[in-house]
Amino acid sequence: MAKHAGVLYVVATPIGNLRDISTRALDTLRRVARIAAEDTRHSKKLLSHYGIGTPMTALHEHNEAEQSAMLLKLLESGDDLALISDAGTPLISDPGYFLVHAARAAGVRVVPVPGPSACITALSASGLPSDRFVFEGFLPPRQSARRQRLEALRGESRTLVFYESPHRIVDSLDDMAGVFGADRLAVVARELSKVYETIEDGALGALADWLIQDTNQQKGEFVILVHGAPDRNRAAMDVQDLQVLQVLLQELPLKQAAALAAKITGVPKNRLYERGLEVKKSL
Repeated sequence: MAKHAGVLYVVATPIGNLRDISTRALDTLRRVARIAAEDTRHSKKLLSHYGIGTPMTALHEHNEAEQSAMLLKLLESGDDLALISDAGTPLISDPGYFLVHAARAAGVRVVPVPGPSACITALSASGLPSDRFVFEGFLPPRQSARRQRLEALRGESRTLVFYESPHRIVDSLDDMAGVFGADRLAVVARELSKVYETIEDGALGALADWLIQDTNQQKGEFVILVHGAPDRNRAAMDVQDLQVLQVLLQELPLKQAAALAAKITGVPKNRLYERGLEVKKSL
């Protein structure tokens, strides 16, 4: 590594609303020697909006290995560089891994400039458990491979987070309903921070039907969040689970009480329904 190597800044940019960029990010983009951008035409709109004229170099999935070598030479010669993606935080289902990995391997300092991420933004507003989650990015485009990946996640107890494109959103939800069960709770977050932002929750089967019935909701960029499978350690009901069921049974029919108790406790709905029948018989 050169004695006075530059710094590689990994800069998060807005996922929709241009005002979501930080002051630090803007200062960094103004003062670096060059910006590595996923799509320079797309990023030019952001830079022009804030009057930033820093030169850009395209760094995308088709040229990342080759361009990373060239950018590393600039860093080693003393230039400070910024890495951005089209939206959100670089490397999160976006290019940048090769460059960051090469920079760190060469001893170049890599500095994150944090900001928006569609994954975290959707999770924060989903209402699903957020203390433990798994980010899966984009599922395979072919149905056989997609269902195979979903099958491997069937028993995952943490909240699952996926990205999806508009032309595959309905097919992906159908496959999730088929593998995880149509009753599994999920959230579809669409066009986050944009004019037509939509965050819809419900069972996977119902969400798939909702999208089919309203084609306008099939447009844009999507985050799908799926409630984790019931933890095997929670398969048996404890006293607290039974108390939840009993309270709900005082106000709701058995089927509704069991369904709501399942969402609250993580105990399978059919087990709660069977126990509810026992409770009703004893009254």
